[in-house]
Amino acid sequence: MTYSERLHVPALWWALAALGVLALWVAYDAALGGTMAMVAAALLALGCTAWLVGQGSTTVAADTSGLQAGRAQLPPSAIGTIEALTDEATALARGQDADPHGFFLLKGYVRSSVRVWVDDEHDPVPYWLVSTRDPERLATALAAVRDAARFTA
Repeated sequence: MTYSERLHVPALWWALAALGVLALWVAYDAALGGTMAMVAAALLALGCTAWLVGQGSTTVAADTSGLQAGRAQLPPSAIGTIEALTDEATALARGQDADPHGFFLLKGYVRSSVRVWVDDEHDPVPYWLVSTRDPERLATALAAVRDAARFTA
């Protein structure tokens, strides 16, 4: 079983960026005229677009190569216990219950997560906490990947 998702930013962020660009354009148009307003609005629109696309380009995947969280990779042999966390459990795991030695791929706009305990005595990282919109499906896929790797080893 494989799983893959892209952690896109919410549509509301795009709408707020568009409103910000519009507000800048109106202010600059009133103060400096049309040409400067268009240039400033275009630059802000490009900057906002680049930032929003960058924030929403993070991929979380589980396949035969293990867990991919952004650019980081956890091999199947190191996948230990897997916990699908609810919104409330994620808030605790990223806050007061967080271990500073853990690996975190967290997006503030994704409230649920999966915690994967690292089963490798040579790895100083105790667990990975990874944002996901579907923690149950990711946990199931990771368990299948882990169990398949152990079965074939």
